[in-house]
Amino acid sequence: MAKQTNKTSQAGTNVNEVRQQNAQSAQGMQGAQGAAGQGQFGTEFGSETNVQQVKKQNQQAESRKSQNAGQ
Repeated sequence: MAKQTNKTSQAGTNVNEVRQQNAQSAQGMQGAQGAAGQGQFGTEFGSETNVQQVKKQNQQAESRKSQNAGQ
């Protein structure tokens, strides 16, 4: 296998720079996951949702849609 002297991809991307950015991003995500509760974003909103109310609203919207389609 030939030794690659320049650290750019065929598209001209600086490979070392991308690796560095990926490492920094991974470190940032680890901190965000801890702050957001194991990285499960949006779970605090899900616990506040009244499922029965949402189902009722969806049913009402469907019935209105059916009524409007018949006109």
